[in-house]
Amino acid sequence: MAKPVMGYCVKEKKKREIKNPKQVKLKNGRPAVKGVCVSCGSQMFRIGKL
Repeated sequence: MAKPVMGYCVKEKKKREIKNPKQVKLKNGRPAVKGVCVSCGSQMFRIGKL
């Protein structure tokens, strides 16, 4: 089983799992992960690879 991708939910102010994580690239070329919070459904963002 794959390790869940974790990120910081600003709405809940807690670390949560990112649902449907997608690898994206910032303008400066750095890798990042975008997704949705598992519990509240708000957008989450984390700089770094999956």
